[in-house]
Amino acid sequence: MKILITGGTGFVGSALADHLLSLGHQVTVTGSSKNENLPDRQGFNRLVADTSRKGDWQEIVPEQDVLVNLAGRSIFHLWSKQYKQEIRDSRILTTRNLVEAIADNSQAVLLNASAAGFYGDGGEHEKDESAPAGNGFLAEVCREWEAEAKKADRKGARVAIMRFGVILGAKGGAIATMKTPFQMGLGGPIGNGRQWFPWIHLDDLVQAFTFLLTNKNCRGMYNFVAPGLVRQKEFVKALGQVLNRPTILPAPSWAMKLALGEFGRSLLQGQKAVPKELLQQGYSFVHPSLKQALQEILGG
Repeated sequence: MKILITGGTGFVGSALADHLLSLGHQVTVTGSSKNENLPDRQGFNRLVADTSRKGDWQEIVPEQDVLVNLAGRSIFHLWSKQYKQEIRDSRILTTRNLVEAIADNSQAVLLNASAAGFYGDGGEHEKDESAPAGNGFLAEVCREWEAEAKKADRKGARVAIMRFGVILGAKGGAIATMKTPFQMGLGGPIGNGRQWFPWIHLDDLVQAFTFLLTNKNCRGMYNFVAPGLVRQKEFVKALGQVLNRPTILPAPSWAMKLALGEFGRSLLQGQKAVPKELLQQGYSFVHPSLKQALQEILGG
């Protein structure tokens, strides 16, 4: 099949591209990252384009059997007014442009990213895919992002939306960011650490993605989170154990808010998200346990 991955040069996109190429598909990615881990093999093509703007890149969309939309600026950044607009535009405008370019009466599949942040600060309430959107900036962005993706239904496409938890893998994502300070003994919980921490191993993300792609009855919303529910302090403890390092230096709530503003406040929130739809459809997780997942990634 011909597959286009917008935002496909990053941590997740490069892993998906490599997997899809190994299955014999033709893969084109767009994105701005200078990722040296991108595949270099037959059937792979990289397209330089700002997908938040209309352009020539849209001309290849009707030719694709599968559209994978991962585009979006990182949220791990100070949220100035300008940067918040970039977070929003990179996701919503890209999705709008992508859907606009899909041909009428299409038979394509659209697999669109979203995030567990859709649920806002979920507190102690379990969140399956039927739960409504929460409040706050990230929840608002996710709600608009998903609404744009759903419009592809009108053109005949099969749409599945993947609400990602925190993605754990060896070559990027949260582990790459946290590994060094933890190895230096500077790791610890954020705030009181009681906020729920939805997570997924990159291997499961790739396999669950393939599961949605190949099962024609799969459409709608899917929480891409592991079934092993943990709080943030439990994640920190497990990571410290695998790295054999202490985790006694918490980041106080007041310091997070003072140093990082609105972004810092978002890190104090959590979602008790569960993968109800994936499990009901028959997906079996490769890494359901956090400690086992971290040991696989870090060789502990």
